[in-house]
Amino acid sequence: VAFVVCRSLEGLKTFSYLEELILDNNLLGNDLLLPRLPHLHTLMLNKNQISFQRNTCKILLDHLAEVVPSLQYLSLLGNMACPNELVCKEKDEDDYQRYRYFVLHKLTNLKFLDTRKVTRREREEALVRGAFMKVVKPK
Repeated sequence: VAFVVCRSLEGLKTFSYLEELILDNNLLGNDLLLPRLPHLHTLMLNKNQISFQRNTCKILLDHLAEVVPSLQYLSLLGNMACPNELVCKEKDEDDYQRYRYFVLHKLTNLKFLDTRKVTRREREEALVRGAFMKVVKPK
């Protein structure tokens, strides 16, 4: 397990066999770039600055799919991208479920997202509708 408190993640490339990475509370945003970490199965990005503005979260999820192909456990709690009703009173369980479908559509190997196990039904729904589930605010 590596604990990193910084905004630059350049040094991680020397840890190519890293399996778990906790990057909570680091002010990381959608421009987060990780080196290729083929053995990483757990990534915690709680309480950062990841949001669903424009297409940037899609780009981040595509990046994660490419550089951490073994990812099975991801947590984004406490970020604006994760519409949790405990953090944002305007959000409800439907918003959170749409977010889950969208993330699962992009990261198909996940077994756990945030604190919940990915169900077979969620995985099937993500395949069918996940690309259309991005949570956005009307202007």
